[in-house]
Amino acid sequence: MNTSTSFLGDLMVSIADRGRSLLGRSGSAGGPLSPADLATLCEALLSGRGEASGVALAGEILAHWRKLDTDARRAFLILLAERFGPDKAKLERAIEGYHASGDAKAILALHKAAEPRRQEVIRRLNLAPCGTEALVRIREELTRHLGSHPDLAALDADFVHLFSSWFNRGFLVLRRIDWTTPANILEKIIRYEAVHTIRDWNDLRRRLEPTDRRCFGFFHPQLIDEPLIFVQVALAKDTPSAIGTLLAEDRQPIPAAEATTAVFYSISNCQEGLRGVSFGNFLIKQVVEDLKRELPGLSTFVTLSPVPGFAGWLARERSDEASIMLTSDDKTALAALDRPDWHADTAVRDKVQAALIPAAASYLLKAKSPSGKPVDPVAKFHLGNGARLERLNFLGDLSERGLRQAHGLMVNYLYKLDDIETNHERFAAQGEVVASSAVRKLLRADTQQQKQSGKDKAKIPAGKG
Repeated sequence: MNTSTSFLGDLMVSIADRGRSLLGRSGSAGGPLSPADLATLCEALLSGRGEASGVALAGEILAHWRKLDTDARRAFLILLAERFGPDKAKLERAIEGYHASGDAKAILALHKAAEPRRQEVIRRLNLAPCGTEALVRIREELTRHLGSHPDLAALDADFVHLFSSWFNRGFLVLRRIDWTTPANILEKIIRYEAVHTIRDWNDLRRRLEPTDRRCFGFFHPQLIDEPLIFVQVALAKDTPSAIGTLLAEDRQPIPAAEATTAVFYSISNCQEGLRGVSFGNFLIKQVVEDLKRELPGLSTFVTLSPVPGFAGWLARERSDEASIMLTSDDKTALAALDRPDWHADTAVRDKVQAALIPAAASYLLKAKSPSGKPVDPVAKFHLGNGARLERLNFLGDLSERGLRQAHGLMVNYLYKLDDIETNHERFAAQGEVVASSAVRKLLRADTQQQKQSGKDKAKIPAGKG
């Protein structure tokens, strides 16, 4: 552990102990408080006590939070959302002041008055020992209830607003993860891997120890042993078309110095409580820079990516009699996808490929959310980072997940360093999907000329990412 981090942690614990003494409290002994009592403590936290007593009170609130069951936690979050909004009287006065003068002082007063009191509660809770990690866990709990309690959305927005500042790139530390990394972190890499399941420790070792493998993660000083996001990289001599060859148990590693291509084959976000706070774009750019310094012979930076929304989109198009993306012949050929072993029959596989690949090109190039961005979350992520859609790979992933999500389809996105900024601007400004000519040629002529109607856009759900 970093010495300065340890010192600061010990200091905060010491302040909390002194604060408990000043408050006449013994800490978190006894059973959990009710959600209403916990909300009362939050009011006390906002009352402007001294630092020591404030730190102690924040620690006590978090200690009691940990003891609550799911129902009580949900009730407390609802109270936090309802009772700790902006001070309405103060906001009304600030609005009147703004209308009266409109000067910089009035604008500042309006800004302060409009801020929900919840945000200050969260800031003060963050002062407690291990407060940052506790707040990430609280937000993780909050995300579980958003679907059934949409009134919690404002509280969720407060967390995202604060976390976006606390976890900005300036505070993050990039660390290489290898086979010598402490076991408690390696265990989390196994648990958090979200793209290609790590089966056991031997599987993890094959991904970390060979000379042609790299893994990097972002860490935060307040979550020193908790990766926020990590990327796995394969060093290769060419661009791969299938994940099986990269992860094969009997593959022969190559010397890192002989590699010309860095393949980003898995990017996993680790903290559900930080959903909506973006790290991936910074991670890829930083890893590219580090790899270029370490291995000057690398000239190609490319992904081997899943297409998680494709199977669902294709199912909707197959059932849509008015689909402009599929012909009747396509639908006949793609009916084989309903059989679990369709890819084992060569003749069937060839017919499926002839219909599926043009459909995949339509999905990635034409299918848009109502906001005008690609419906596929992985496509939106990489294209937003300035990558180019380079190649479609039929049956690139024959795992159960790969077949379920995308009928085995995988995609290469190319990060061409000289074009990243231009590609990003084209995507951000016009929603343009920058793609290779080889991918664009996969579109059928009639599909290329079709313009997606508002009806088509409305039926396609927005992607995540």
